[in-house]
Amino acid sequence: MSMLTPPGMGGKYRITGDKYPRMRRPRRRGRLVVALVASVAALGLVGWGTLQLIGIFTGNDEKASAAGPKADCATKASPSASASASAYPKPSQIIVNVFNATPRAGLAKETADVLKKRGFKIGDVGNATKEFDKKVKGAGLLLGRTSAMSTSLEVLGTQVAGAEARADGRKGADVDLIIGTGFKSLAKKADADKALAALGKPQPAPTSSKKSC
Repeated sequence: MSMLTPPGMGGKYRITGDKYPRMRRPRRRGRLVVALVASVAALGLVGWGTLQLIGIFTGNDEKASAAGPKADCATKASPSASASASAYPKPSQIIVNVFNATPRAGLAKETADVLKKRGFKIGDVGNATKEFDKKVKGAGLLLGRTSAMSTSLEVLGTQVAGAEARADGRKGADVDLIIGTGFKSLAKKADADKALAALGKPQPAPTSSKKSC
């Protein structure tokens, strides 16, 4: 009996020979797979972190955030009529006082008659006060309340080329035309009509329209 045979065992259980059987450890493939997956994931995280750092230092990350998810959406301006065109009064709604600040006699009445034919309502007609007499150097001076600067005075200004418009402290809606020493005549009717028509046209205003994404 071999020395390797345990006591009490024999027959087919007898171990012959003088060497122990070689025992192999089971392969741990599962651990290898897990380790491999963990390595790949770690490399991926390192690469992603590197890209983030590069983006921060180069400013690409800020540009991308500023652009937003709709950076490709084009915004273009398209002209359209203003919501409400400035409402200019008609000449028939404007009362004009005509005063002569020049040495030429009868100039106030002559000018008032022409304005009346062109549809304006005429108020007082006469010589200018000492405040303005022979002190208006240009074609004329248009006076009215503050709100008339962008309404009635603009309409009256189409009739007197080169006249200066100025607001005073009055409360009434009437306006003054003080004829200056540089005055020769009112604007030609055709030119005045064109200027009036231009005032009545609504001005286009740009509106932005965003392209749907």
